Amino acid sequence: MPIDAALALAAEPRTGEISWTTKDVQLYHLGLGAGTPATDPDELRYTLESRLHVLPSFATVAGNGSPGVISGLSMPGIEVDLARVLHGGQSLRLHRPIPVRGTATSTGRIAAVYDKGKAAVLVMRTEVADADGPLWTNDAQIFVRGEGGWGGDRGPSTRLEPPTGAPDKVVERHIREDQALLYRLSGDWNPLHADPEFAKVAGFDRPILHGLCTYGMTLKAVVDTLLDGDVTRVRGYDTRFAGVVFPGETLRIRMWRQDDTEVRVAVSAVQRDDAPVLADTIVEHF
Repeated sequence: MPIDAALALAAEPRTGEISWTTKDVQLYHLGLGAGTPATDPDELRYTLESRLHVLPSFATVAGNGSPGVISGLSMPGIEVDLARVLHGGQSLRLHRPIPVRGTATSTGRIAAVYDKGKAAVLVMRTEVADADGPLWTNDAQIFVRGEGGWGGDRGPSTRLEPPTGAPDKVVERHIREDQALLYRLSGDWNPLHADPEFAKVAGFDRPILHGLCTYGMTLKAVVDTLLDGDVTRVRGYDTRFAGVVFPGETLRIRMWRQDDTEVRVAVSAVQRDDAPVLADTIVEHF
């Protein structure tokens, strides 16, 4: 079996230094579609260095290194075909606001390996801290088709009861045809998002948008719409990737306020009869 769960879990964590600048933050925001309209004061907070703040989902690309999905596949005990891999979910915990530039220590390890029968799920945990202490913790859930069935722990269920009642807010966000090409410049070079031939091998008729791009676009919509544009109010953000998105489509983002500390979100693709894209999505906030 290409996945040796015991070896992966016992492996020493990988530690390295990462750094980022205002340019990295701006590029990430532009990859999410920020800057439209270009002179809108609310958008300038994402694009102009003198007013810049950092959307917390930047944590998934900070340092311009490979995201949790790619780095998880290079850990000891993990030997799988990239074409069989999908990003199953993402969890982020913010310990304090992310500075617009910085240097930090990143420590990554396989935190769990689950046997789902016809697939395996790896949880790649990345913890980042700078000289002032912890900054964030990222968990990437990596879904590997055809690698389950060894009788291991199935893991916890992440499915939530859907929100009830009409959403408090609904917004739509169009995805440009070149958006995946721009977003990948922040560090996710998986050819699934750019190479038509590779996409066909993976089972898609054309390249798909990065799940983490949809993840960032959704958080931006929540911050701008329900959190008064204040990125420092976000303290946690969890989602399950329920379906793919193709460049050129439009996201429909539905939001429900649960209380003073939580927003539930559901994201769908408008052009495909509201096919689910993000599910079980929660933004925790102050």
